[in-house]
Amino acid sequence: MVEEVTPDEVEGKLKANGDVQIVDIRSPRQYADGHIPGAINVPMAELPRRVEEHDWGEEVVVACPIGQSSIQAAKLIESYEAVDDDARVASMEGGYRAWDGDLETEE
Repeated sequence: MVEEVTPDEVEGKLKANGDVQIVDIRSPRQYADGHIPGAINVPMAELPRRVEEHDWGEEVVVACPIGQSSIQAAKLIESYEAVDDDARVASMEGGYRAWDGDLETEE
């Protein structure tokens, strides 16, 4: 079962040391309009074929619009053989709908 973390926990991790990898699985347009600072964009439809492109960190949090498809995406990332067995892969509970922290935009 994929762990869920609250947006407050994600924001706290980013402020504490920034050693968490945020994966935004929304569309490129949604991502450009505003995303969690430092997040990478890998749309859900592309994730299965792009999962090998990334060096996954020790802690990965997947974010989506409402916190549902991010659970499936986190399962996919977690099952990828290049992800360390000790890595923590989680879904952000409530997704961007629940996020009230800062957002970066693409200019």
